[in-house]
Amino acid sequence: MKTTLSIIGLSLLLAGCASMQNWQRFQEANKGQTMALAAAPAPATSAMMTPAGQLITTTAPSFVTPANYNGASYQATRQTALVSAPLYQPQSMLNVNQYVQGMMHDLVANLDDVKPQMIVGVTSFVYLDGSYDQADLLGNQLSEGFMHEVHQFGLNVVDFKTTDYIRVTPKGDFVFSRDFMELREEQPIEFVLGGTLVQHQGGTLVNVRLVSVASKKVLATAQGFIPEPVVNALQDSASPGKLMLKQGE
Repeated sequence: MKTTLSIIGLSLLLAGCASMQNWQRFQEANKGQTMALAAAPAPATSAMMTPAGQLITTTAPSFVTPANYNGASYQATRQTALVSAPLYQPQSMLNVNQYVQGMMHDLVANLDDVKPQMIVGVTSFVYLDGSYDQADLLGNQLSEGFMHEVHQFGLNVVDFKTTDYIRVTPKGDFVFSRDFMELREEQPIEFVLGGTLVQHQGGTLVNVRLVSVASKKVLATAQGFIPEPVVNALQDSASPGKLMLKQGE
């Protein structure tokens, strides 16, 4: 009886060892497939809300291996998500040019007589309570902005600060000048666009007008208000005055 039990136990032990060896061989043979299945990510599901309030759920395809990669399906899924997602439009800070556009619209709205062939010159804006022969950075930038807007409107604009030559220097090549001795004495300007500025609490008031040079008649007017932060955003490029020391002899 003991001999029979010993034989049975030995048989089970040998069978167990053989099964363990077979299981180890099976694991080694299928090791790559097991890891691939374990590493396969679940399909990514995302939900998004459209501007109309509709909830859309999209499932992105899983690409386990390069052989299973479907480029067309992947791009289509991305395009669907981009179209369905609400667009984000950051609010950019307004600058002086945006306020010039608004005043230009008001100027054109009450323009008495529009002639496509009329020639306009745009001058610097000056302060109402100051000297009319000096302008600061804001006044000059308003002039540049209105020059662009008048041209966009379709009128002929003359830049009378353009010289008849290009001045080449080691610091750059220049065609503009504020020296009246370098400019033409006569300009084909029929109308001038300019205005005045008034410092106000919280900003600057702007008065714009288009005037006939010959008759001094005002053809159009506009008014605007530029907030103080927008005005202060303009930065003077000129270096501040500094006291230079010179070594004595």
